Amino acid sequence: MLLLAIAVLALAGMVVSAVSLQRHYAKSATAFCDFGERFNCDIVNRSEYSRVMGIPVAAIGVAGYGVLFVLATLFRSRVETPLRLLLAALAGLGFALYLTYIEGYVLDTWCILCLSSLALIAMITVLAGVLKARAGINGQV
Repeated sequence: MLLLAIAVLALAGMVVSAVSLQRHYAKSATAFCDFGERFNCDIVNRSEYSRVMGIPVAAIGVAGYGVLFVLATLFRSRVETPLRLLLAALAGLGFALYLTYIEGYVLDTWCILCLSSLALIAMITVLAGVLKARAGINGQV
């Protein structure tokens, strides 16, 4: 059941990241994500911090959530999957927290899509931790 929940949350993360990626390349303003100066996805999505080595952060999100989805579905029966899920989720959570810091303390603007992604990766991390703990109790890696 935990793997199914992780897969569903990862799929939701892929969708949120894909919307964010589309908005990254869009030429027009986003009405659904603009709630004034403090909440504006366009400001965040098009800032100098929206790319890492030329790769849009949202594309990294799509790929990262894709990895989590594949681990939770195609590789669900492998003994090493709980550890790999936890490590991947922790990496994603660390990256999301760094980006949240940038939003709050550098850009001084919040992105609803980004905060949604943070919530999703946080939930995945908790579930992956529970999965790994249960696997450890059962004598798995």
